[in-house]
Amino acid sequence: MNEKQLTRSRVLYIIEATVEYFVSILVAGTFLATLTNYLHFDTATTGIISSFISLGCVFQLFAMVVFRGRTKKTVVVFSVINQLLFTLLYVVPLIEGDNSFKQGTFICLILLAYIIYNIAHPAKIGWLMSLVDDSKRGRFTATKEIVSLITGTLFTFGMGSVIDYYETKGDLKSAFIVIAIGMVVLTVFHTLLMIFTVEKEPTATEEKRSFKSIFSVLKDKNVIKVTIVFSLWYLASCVTTPFYGAYQRSADGLAFPMWFISILSGVYAIVRSLFSYVWGSYADKYSFANMIKICFSIAGLGFLVNVFCTPENGFVVYTIYYILTAIAMAGINSALINLCFDYAQGNRRRDALAVSQAISGVIGFLATTAISPLVSYIENNGNMLFGISVHAPQVTSLIAVVLTIVCIAYVSIFMTKKQKKSEDV
Repeated sequence: MNEKQLTRSRVLYIIEATVEYFVSILVAGTFLATLTNYLHFDTATTGIISSFISLGCVFQLFAMVVFRGRTKKTVVVFSVINQLLFTLLYVVPLIEGDNSFKQGTFICLILLAYIIYNIAHPAKIGWLMSLVDDSKRGRFTATKEIVSLITGTLFTFGMGSVIDYYETKGDLKSAFIVIAIGMVVLTVFHTLLMIFTVEKEPTATEEKRSFKSIFSVLKDKNVIKVTIVFSLWYLASCVTTPFYGAYQRSADGLAFPMWFISILSGVYAIVRSLFSYVWGSYADKYSFANMIKICFSIAGLGFLVNVFCTPENGFVVYTIYYILTAIAMAGINSALINLCFDYAQGNRRRDALAVSQAISGVIGFLATTAISPLVSYIENNGNMLFGISVHAPQVTSLIAVVLTIVCIAYVSIFMTKKQKKSEDV
């Protein structure tokens, strides 16, 4: 395999990640909230559905058994099935019949889609990231993210305009049809991009593993450390962010129109793009552990700002929160994945990613599920808690602040200090 093939494949990887990001936009956040509102899900249930992204991570453990040696063909097939299932989410509202049946079908489809996505995800990341030199992972990841964010802003604005247009006409079903057709086109394009991306020969022959043997990866203390970082962050973010989408769209909440959400997405993309390369360069120089500690601090500040976000000041305060989150997430997602590559070697990198995301995903889902009764209680009580007028996302944001502080403390004590000691030696 020559350098020309590798260079072309890295470019295709960047485009592939962008197209996949487009699909993810349409099945998360306010787009997902638009679907769930149409199907008459309440805020708490919408939050739990949003957290299926986290729960699906447990199925990444299957990747350690299913994928050995060459993985490209299987990953491509799984990706096609996954994206077609996502497309069907926009078909469900078009079905005639009882709404409870449509709700059940919707939940089954999104859960199955994330299960399939997560089974293939570690192998896919292992395949595509193997095309990137280790010394350039930070900057490459940043470049990939910047392209996705900038183009994703335009995509969000376009799809948001489709929803606004048909929502004004009282014909959301037509909007769902347009988006479903668009997702089929994206699926075809995404598939072709993966087909034309090369795959390196496995560096060594992998032995067949059972589910019992794959947990041997947890005997590695370094993998455990990374898993704990994943878990603490998922715990902090999943107690509140799954409820933000419904809060933005709800008439009793912030009641943002899609055009404003599109503007927010644009601001988010610009800010995150500006900081992605900064964080990538910083991590390549000072380590991903040091970088993620700073990003956690900024994320915690964002949650704190959101504690004071109400329908009266939402346009301003939520925008401030969104900007802080953009700065933080410019580094957090990249750091979490790259910590697996820093603390594990060879084929164990893929295993470390699978175990870390599986365990943290379950923790994140349980966190959302556990906090949902509180969200329902506050909403059913007229947005009151202990005699204080407050919206549920304000309370969950405060809880997230405390948990983010725990994240920062753990990384400071158990990861960055070890990194500094190693450098001194």
